[in-house]
Amino acid sequence: MSLQETLALSSRPLPPLSRVLVSVALTVATWELRQRTRKHLSTLPPHMLRDIGVDEHTALIEADKPFWRD
Repeated sequence: MSLQETLALSSRPLPPLSRVLVSVALTVATWELRQRTRKHLSTLPPHMLRDIGVDEHTALIEADKPFWRD
């Protein structure tokens, strides 16, 4: 179960400051995941890119995106 699902099922809502802090933590975790996966994508050889259905040009465009962009 994800953190968001756990929070949604909580019997008491979180205080406002806690909601903000959880939201910030989830945003930072998302940014870190994007940065890490884009870095790895940029290092994949062409045959592995073909295996996942991505051409080299598309992989380069995705890898060059800043972490905050979806």
